[in-house]
Amino acid sequence: MDPGDEIVAIVDEDNNVVGAAARREMRARRLPHRATYILVFNSAGEVYVQKRTRTKDVFPGYYDTAAGGVVLAGESYLEGALRELEEEMGIRSVPLQSLFEFCHSDANSRVWGAAFRCVYDGDVTLQEEEVESGAFMAIDGVFAAAATQPFTPDGLYVLRRYAEMVDEAKR
Repeated sequence: MDPGDEIVAIVDEDNNVVGAAARREMRARRLPHRATYILVFNSAGEVYVQKRTRTKDVFPGYYDTAAGGVVLAGESYLEGALRELEEEMGIRSVPLQSLFEFCHSDANSRVWGAAFRCVYDGDVTLQEEEVESGAFMAIDGVFAAAATQPFTPDGLYVLRRYAEMVDEAKR
């Protein structure tokens, strides 16, 4: 199936599902929708950063700190997160920890996101249509790289907020 034909959940300003539309229509009309963001850490505490393919409909060629994507019509955030993690990285049967929900808006989209995290030390099988490459990086290294390389703004938001949560918990 062409990704543009996927039917995604459309929401209102309060994150209530109000309908569904093809991804292509959602992007063209900048309709508010749901998406998942999964921070994948290894046991050393490094986060997996992937480089998006140049054919992605939003932020092509950018680096992304989170696996994930749009929530399909009829899916919960958790179901969407598990599906996306398997599709993008070949990771399955790994427990996800729910972190937070948030609203993010920019020139490209209006999205209600749900952030998750997991720890994974196994093999990664990247979805070649969506992910060009990837590697585990220290969180500080990601923020340093983001000063000179293009990163998805919503993915950076999720990682920054997570880092703040971890710092707060240490106090």
